[in-house]
Amino acid sequence: MKNTISILLALFISSSVYANEIYIDQVGDSLDLDITQDGQDNQFGNSTTDVTLNGSNMTFAITQEGNQNTIAATILGTNYTGTWSFTGDYNTVDLLCSSAVTGDCDTVTLNITTVGDSNTFDFDIGETTDASSSTVSFTVTGDNNVIASTIDGVSAAITVAINNSASLATTSANSDAGNAVTLDIDGDGDSVGHTVNLDITGGGSTYNVTQSGIYDNTVDATFNGDSQDVDITQSD
Repeated sequence: MKNTISILLALFISSSVYANEIYIDQVGDSLDLDITQDGQDNQFGNSTTDVTLNGSNMTFAITQEGNQNTIAATILGTNYTGTWSFTGDYNTVDLLCSSAVTGDCDTVTLNITTVGDSNTFDFDIGETTDASSSTVSFTVTGDNNVIASTIDGVSAAITVAINNSASLATTSANSDAGNAVTLDIDGDGDSVGHTVNLDITGGGSTYNVTQSGIYDNTVDATFNGDSQDVDITQSD
């Protein structure tokens, strides 16, 4: 059966702020979307006009290079694979996967790589419905970054690899501090449960990991650096 995809794309380039703005409202299966934005003050969706991708078997990759860029995206679909790459400072990313009744983000594979300082990443997967399988990887090189991820699912495997030069308290005024990571994973795990791997080089960071649900919950962490603040809570 022929797939139907409807895409509304707006691209604006402002001479005053040199910003690229992209807004997409897409419906249809088997989407393969690649976005590249270079410069500063770029937007892929924003607080009032989101990017909404609706369909199964979706592949979505985005690369942003520059400072003060913004992503606000909502994904509604069964299977999603994403590769997100960021280079720059003061960027903001907000992803909702399964934010309405259509689609449940059943199987999600997401790889996020960033090189830069003072970036904020907020990823919510599954939300009020269980994702059957989530594999999420964060690789961060830089200081003063904030990562917050909430996953509601049957099986979740989260990897966070951080390399920062700082050893100060998290989110300092000078943007030369360690990073802040908050992971909240719930839902009844399958036979392998939920797994969090932390591989940290550099000091001055804060890590909060909360896992709940029956079957195994595992945290495997390696820290190399001073002044780490780590809180881990696990419950059935």
